[in-house]
Amino acid sequence: MSKRNASPSKFIFHELNESLAAQLRDATSDCAPKFYSARSTSECVAMAERLHADVVFCGSEPAEYRALLDAVKRRGLHLPVVVVSRLPEISEWLDALDAGAVDYCAAPFEHQHMQWLIQTALLASQQALA
Repeated sequence: MSKRNASPSKFIFHELNESLAAQLRDATSDCAPKFYSARSTSECVAMAERLHADVVFCGSEPAEYRALLDAVKRRGLHLPVVVVSRLPEISEWLDALDAGAVDYCAAPFEHQHMQWLIQTALLASQQALA
């Protein structure tokens, strides 16, 4: 799916509980992605740089995703971050976008919706590089 390399898409899960991570794996399986998990912001950023990750899916705790988005910005990475929640909340969605996330999604995850979301995130990243 990524135009940056010929390998499968590389998705990092940051601060996601196992249930949401499993649902995302199922909903994005048609992209043939490789999944990685990061336990801290610094680990996530280092992993993203090392692996040339395509998208980071981050939990919906504002302190966590804001710290990640700040770190990504400080490092000058054009890494799309998608905030993931159990339940859709308009105020959370707006806060995540305001903080710099490329998108926000909530369970249940549908295959088609996730394809659009990932394509949009990758396009945003490619446009930032241009």
